[in-house]
Amino acid sequence: MPDTGPGLRHVEHVMGTVFSFDIRDEPTTAVRRALAEAVRHLHRVDAVFSTYRPDSHISRLGRGEVRLEDCPPEVHEVLSLCARATRVSDGWFSIVPAGTLDPSGLVKGWATEAASQLLHEAGARHTCVNGGGDIQLRGRAGSGTPWRIGIAHPLRPGSPAAVITAREDLAVATSGTAERGAHILDPYRGTPASAFASLTLVGPRLTLTDTYATAAFARGDGAREWVEELEGYEALAVLPDGSEWRTAGFGRYEA
Repeated sequence: MPDTGPGLRHVEHVMGTVFSFDIRDEPTTAVRRALAEAVRHLHRVDAVFSTYRPDSHISRLGRGEVRLEDCPPEVHEVLSLCARATRVSDGWFSIVPAGTLDPSGLVKGWATEAASQLLHEAGARHTCVNGGGDIQLRGRAGSGTPWRIGIAHPLRPGSPAAVITAREDLAVATSGTAERGAHILDPYRGTPASAFASLTLVGPRLTLTDTYATAAFARGDGAREWVEELEGYEALAVLPDGSEWRTAGFGRYEA
């Protein structure tokens, strides 16, 4: 695991995307062990939850080949979190949007947050864990220096739609069409959601921040009002015509 300057950095290709770890603490033996455990955790999550692997527990559960009680306990945990998100979002977050079991809209954020927690428990207090663009931040980037995260503009490649300054532990998640096309489905119509080019949500922890970003993107009209009612969350949306909106408190996170 490569060391680059102060702290510890690592990049891992897993779950069909790239995870990066930026640890600004002293790379103690405990922190190095936690990083190795976090990487193993991500590969285990992929083995259990990948919908692209026919032998994964979630694929076998979806086909009815195993029961929920036959699956590892994290499957029950994830499905319980998904059920909560479905309730809070009035059904706009769904694990069966195309008729097959797929909790991917929650799993990546949940796995990233868990990796961040493993580092925290080992004594790393100033970390950035980035799971394919969805980020869990803790502490500071340096002494007196907050983390700064650029939000890519979906219609102007190479330009930021905003720059987030994190002065506290913070999660940042973006749902959009720029990289994967129209992949988020409207669960009520079964068609691709198209109201936004991108929607970025900030919140305290990544599991629900990422999940609620997906739900808000799928919701389209009414997403702004819904996020305004979520305590602790703020949003920035870029529409297909290039216009933007922000929830009332989003500005306090901008550089």
